[in-house]
Amino acid sequence: MKQSVIISTYNQPRWLEKVMHGYLQQTFRDFELVIADDGSGPETRELIEHFRKRASFPIQHVWQEDDGFQKSRILNKATVAATGDYLVYSDGDCIPRPDFLQIHDRCAAPGRFLSGGYCKLPMSLSQELSTEDIDSGKAFDVSFLKSRGLDDFSPIFKIGLPKGLGSLMDRLIPVNATWNGHNASGWKTDILAVNGYNEEMQYGGQDRELGERLVNSGIHGHRIRHRAIVLHLDHKRGYNTPESIAKNRAIRDEVVKTRRTWCPHGIQKQTHP
Repeated sequence: MKQSVIISTYNQPRWLEKVMHGYLQQTFRDFELVIADDGSGPETRELIEHFRKRASFPIQHVWQEDDGFQKSRILNKATVAATGDYLVYSDGDCIPRPDFLQIHDRCAAPGRFLSGGYCKLPMSLSQELSTEDIDSGKAFDVSFLKSRGLDDFSPIFKIGLPKGLGSLMDRLIPVNATWNGHNASGWKTDILAVNGYNEEMQYGGQDRELGERLVNSGIHGHRIRHRAIVLHLDHKRGYNTPESIAKNRAIRDEVVKTRRTWCPHGIQKQTHP
């Protein structure tokens, strides 16, 4: 099963460089990287060209003009461009543990999507963490991270958890299996069948809405939040507005109420064919 890993980014080349180092270290090798770029400048393009020369996997750069926060639109373009049967979605501020794609591959099954989580790092550690720390594996050593200021219980618990207990924790801890933009995966045919991401939506649950339509179509979520680990680098969110949150909440409420599976403002700009 070939994977296409779709990574969203916007003008964060320092963070994207660290993330791409994480993909150089993956134990699962049958994948391509698709950078879904929501209007970044030339520094990001130059970074991607640099990694193309050293990576053993193909890298696509899908770019669109900067038109404000249009993540759903660029993710749809990247989804269409992806060549894999199975799509893993994450963000350009989320560094994957070396077994990240192996877990997605192992847990994939017909009729399901996978719902992962993240381990959030404070800003000081996000800045201090080096590409050498990622390449060496220190970035996922809980003792190393604690010695550099990580003190939040949730990321310490997830990173420090023995790998053999991850599946048990995912069964025991009662958290809904939602489609999370920083760590989710599913079959390309299933995502195309619900018409991808809703481009009416900006920041605030637009990824969850896709998952809700997948559930309405009979595709159910499966939790892997304690197994598929990513380190979330801190950053500001100037695009987080009360208006976008309220608008998206109303759209999601309507999707859940009506059990709608298709959005007319997705990959295809039409009502359900």
